[in-house]
Amino acid sequence: MRLTLLGTGTSQGVPIIGCTCAVCLSIDKHDKRLRTSAWVTDTDFSVVIDCGPDFRQQMLRAKVAQLDAVLMTHEHSDHIAGIEDLRAFQFRQGKPMPIYATPSVQSSLKQRYDYAFFDNPYPGAVQLDMHTIAADMPFYIKHKRIVPLDIDHGSINILGFRFGELSYITDCKSISSTELEKIKNTKYLILDALHHHEHHAHMTLAQALDMVEMIQPERTFFVHMSHFMGKHKAINKTLPKGVQLAFDGLTIDFEGY
Repeated sequence: MRLTLLGTGTSQGVPIIGCTCAVCLSIDKHDKRLRTSAWVTDTDFSVVIDCGPDFRQQMLRAKVAQLDAVLMTHEHSDHIAGIEDLRAFQFRQGKPMPIYATPSVQSSLKQRYDYAFFDNPYPGAVQLDMHTIAADMPFYIKHKRIVPLDIDHGSINILGFRFGELSYITDCKSISSTELEKIKNTKYLILDALHHHEHHAHMTLAQALDMVEMIQPERTFFVHMSHFMGKHKAINKTLPKGVQLAFDGLTIDFEGY
């Protein structure tokens, strides 16, 4: 299987509109970050994790032509605001897009995009096919086993996902001992690291490094980074072996279930 990081930035992306800091003005492509999202693929398998406001640009850049489903981590706008652009896949594939989400995420989608659930939708409207998932309920898409992870994101809990030897965790403040057990023996870890200052809903770089020390993966890639993290090349030089800041377009090949 392969995971492609479609975006690795925080809710505003990097550069931030109007910002003149060194990171936002950087010409290094590794410092250009769309909102955090990922694409997981294998033979006859294509699933996106989250569908944020940069979704259309991400799909075009990665040349994604077919999608089996979208996995939703949570209902914040930087993770769901690209719902409308699922229409391209819906029209081509001739059916509503399967969405795998918790009841709370489904409720939010139905409030914000009520027209996607009308019995008689207007022509051209996005249509969503909801599938309920929960942190204690592994599920399958096309015979691929996916293990949800219950992740603390400050005021709410979200889902991370484990696909075989890879675990994907965005928007994380802490992880319980129960969920750490589910992540045990992860070879590749995708993990939230916002920046260097305490935050109510995200880990700092130092806190994320402590989490890596607990999980002990072979390789770790930090995502959901703000411009306050610093320049990609400079920060990477300070990180331990096997740990790095991720970047948009990075691919990881791994064994699934």
